[in-house]
Amino acid sequence: MTAHGPYTCGLDAALDVVGGKWKSLILWALAETPTMRFGELRREVVGITEKMLIQQLRQMEADGLIHREVYREVPPKVEYSVTEFGRSLNEALTPLGDWGERHMQRIANREVRL
Repeated sequence: MTAHGPYTCGLDAALDVVGGKWKSLILWALAETPTMRFGELRREVVGITEKMLIQQLRQMEADGLIHREVYREVPPKVEYSVTEFGRSLNEALTPLGDWGERHMQRIANREVRL
């Protein structure tokens, strides 16, 4: 295994890009629809605050996972879509989502450990 930059392995690099709960859920929502506006994303990603969605979208755009298209009209229109790089990450997350589906009940029933 060869280290590249700050990463010691591929999982380390992948988790840095997908980090946390929201990015994968945003990516998943965008994969279902070619383009989405901010309000549509906010409704689709249940539980996310407006502030957190803005923050996550900015990070995802900077990482090249999503594309933000601004239409110069009144009122302004902004649409988000998944890039090829984002699609490849979503494909990598699919088996993890499948695993979660198979074990969702067990995970939901586990005791919270401090």
